[in-house]
Amino acid sequence: MTLIQSISGIRGTIGGTVGDNLTPQDVVKFASAFGMWILEKNESPKIVIGRDARPSGELVTQLVSSTLRSLGIHVIDLGLSTTPTVEYTVKHEEAAGGIVITASHNPGNWNALKLLNEQGEVLTEKQGNQINKYTKPAKVRYAEYKKIGTYTHDTNALQQHIDAILALPLVDKEAIAKRNFKVVVDAVNSSGGFAVPQLLEALGVTQITKLFCEPNGNFPHNPEPLAENLTFISSEMERGHFDLGIVVDPDVDRLCFIKEDGGMFGEEYTLVAVADYILKHTPGNTVSNLSSTRALRDITEKAGQKYLASPVGEAHVVAAMKKTKAVIGGEGNGGIIYPELHYGRDALVGIALFLTHLANYGKPVSMLRGTYPNYQISKNKIELTEDIDADAVIHELIKRYAQHPVNTEDGVKIEFDDEWVQLRKSNTEPIIRIYSESSSMATADHLAKKIMGDIREILETNNANLPR
Repeated sequence: MTLIQSISGIRGTIGGTVGDNLTPQDVVKFASAFGMWILEKNESPKIVIGRDARPSGELVTQLVSSTLRSLGIHVIDLGLSTTPTVEYTVKHEEAAGGIVITASHNPGNWNALKLLNEQGEVLTEKQGNQINKYTKPAKVRYAEYKKIGTYTHDTNALQQHIDAILALPLVDKEAIAKRNFKVVVDAVNSSGGFAVPQLLEALGVTQITKLFCEPNGNFPHNPEPLAENLTFISSEMERGHFDLGIVVDPDVDRLCFIKEDGGMFGEEYTLVAVADYILKHTPGNTVSNLSSTRALRDITEKAGQKYLASPVGEAHVVAAMKKTKAVIGGEGNGGIIYPELHYGRDALVGIALFLTHLANYGKPVSMLRGTYPNYQISKNKIELTEDIDADAVIHELIKRYAQHPVNTEDGVKIEFDDEWVQLRKSNTEPIIRIYSESSSMATADHLAKKIMGDIREILETNNANLPR
C-alpha cells in the first residue's frame, strides 16, 4: 500500500487503485477535507498553492485548485514554486492556509499534498485530526455556482520571498558579493533549478555553474540530498576550482553543502553552521529533533545558551522553538528554520545565512567545517512488511536496553555515553529509520548493525512463537 496519511498531509504513488495510491479521487477527497476545515473559521477564505517540478504536479495542482474553488475558496496559485515560498506567501498574503504539491525527497512517481495552516506552518497533530473528520463524502458541502472561488496566478511570489531574505539584518549581500564566490548548484531538475540561482544572483554571486537545474521533474539521481546520491557534483567540485557546492531537494526545504575539495560538509552540519553564525550575533536558545547530531547542543552550550531536542517532524520542532523562544532551529536532514523570516524549513534563507557566515569567516569552507565537533551519523532503514509489528519491536528493544538512558518521546533513543542510536517509524514511508551517532563512522555503523542484529533476533523469536 503506497498511500500514506500523516498530520502534514497525504502522499502516495501516482496511478493505481483508489485508496491504495494517490489517485484523482484521493486528491479531491483530501483537498475537500482541508477546504472544509478552512471554511470552519473563514467565510470567504483564500488558499495559496504551489508545486515542485515532478511530472504529475500540474495535474494534481489542477485537481486541488478546482476542488478548492468548488468549495467557494479563492485560490492563489504560485505555479512552479518551493515549499518555503508557499509558506512565506501564506503569511505575507494573510491567507487562510496553503497546499504544496510535493512529495519532497520521494522518487518521481510519488506526489503529495503538504498542508499548511494560516501561519504558513505545517499542521499540528490536533489540526490534522480535525481535517480527518471531513474525509467522508457526506461531510463535504460544495458551493453554489454563484459562490465558486476565484483563481489568481501569482508570478512574483519567489521574488518577494527573496526580497524578504535580503532584508534580514544578518544577511550581508555586500560581504557575499565581495568574496566573488564560485558556486556549483545541483537542484535535481526541480524548483531549485530556478529559485537557487535567482537567490544567488540577488546576493551578488556571479559565478554559478548549474547542474540538473532544468525544472522538468526528471530526477537524474535519487532526490534525497545524501552523500551517496551526490557523486556527480562531488566529482565536478574535485575537477574544478569552486568555493562551494549547493544541493537542495525537489521542493527546496532541505539543504546541504559540498566542500571545495568535493567532500561533504555533512547535511547534519548545515544547521550547525548556520546556528553558529546566528548565535554569534543573536544569543538565544536552539532546537533540533532527537535524530539530529549532538553538535548543535555542543555549540549552543559553548555559547552559553540552552538547547532542546524535540520529536522528529517539523511541527514538533516549530512547537519547541516557540515554547523556548529559540533564535534558530531545524532538523539534521538539512532543514533550517529561521523564525526571523518564518517558521518553516527554508533552504533559501539557509543559503543566504551560510554564505554570509562563510564570507565573514574569510577562509575555505573545509576549514569552517573543521571548527565544529566532528560527529558521524550512520543512517539506516528497515523496510516494513505487513507481518512486522514495528511497535512490538521497539517495545522489546526498550526492555533489552533498560539499563541505559532511554528516551521514548519519539520511537526509542538509547544513549551510550557519547554515542546514541534511535529507532522510529517514518511518517512518510513504510520503513523504520535507524540512526546512530559516534565520533567515528566505523563505531556509528557498528552500533547500528548491533541494533539491526537485535531486531532480526526479535523478529525471528516472534515468528517462532506464532501459532502454526
